Amino acid sequence: MAAAQGHFSDHPDHMNDTGDRDDAGDDTVPRAFRRAVEALRSAAPRPEIEVEPARPPQRLAPYAYALEATVTDGDEVLADGRLVLLHAPDGHEAWKGRFRLVTLVRAELEPEMAADPLLPEVSWSWLTGALEARGLGHGEPSGTVTRAGSHYFGGLADRRPATQIEIRASWTPEEDPEGAPDTAAHLVAWCDLLGQIAGLPPAPAGGTETGAGVVTLPQRRGPQR
Repeated sequence: MAAAQGHFSDHPDHMNDTGDRDDAGDDTVPRAFRRAVEALRSAAPRPEIEVEPARPPQRLAPYAYALEATVTDGDEVLADGRLVLLHAPDGHEAWKGRFRLVTLVRAELEPEMAADPLLPEVSWSWLTGALEARGLGHGEPSGTVTRAGSHYFGGLADRRPATQIEIRASWTPEEDPEGAPDTAAHLVAWCDLLGQIAGLPPAPAGGTETGAGVVTLPQRRGPQR
């Protein structure tokens, strides 16, 4: 990806899950889904986070829209992630709703922080806290937190050990009276999560500031103990 610009980049190859070009203005697409996608496109992430459309997954739902994001510091990538909006007009039994948000975020951690036994619980709280801090109603949250370490040998022995944390999660966003969720607010909360896992300081007031319900990192790439 290019350097962070704090906006959505055009993605000419973006298609919907039926193989047709995704167009939020297409009258064949349910109005609620069009509104949800338009809200995602209208959201403004903080400058350190670049968000752009991506090819959505196949066969998970009748309608899907995907975004990917990178948190950068100069040329260094601090964290990256993917957010997918799924829509089933007739509802989905497992979701208990018509929309579902699915995410994957990951970042490399400093070794001493990666050894924290509470890291999985703290990492999950970053997600739930980001949603709660912004007052976003949601249901059926589920997911995993994975910590994976790499040690290098032989010709790679000069590299220091590395640990990556990965959060996979999904939740059902609450719909408004017209049947669409506030996906722009959910995207901002997701950016709060990306900022947390990357170790960014809270955003300035008036931006995508981290709410009181989110655990703030005292330094880059490490959970608060």
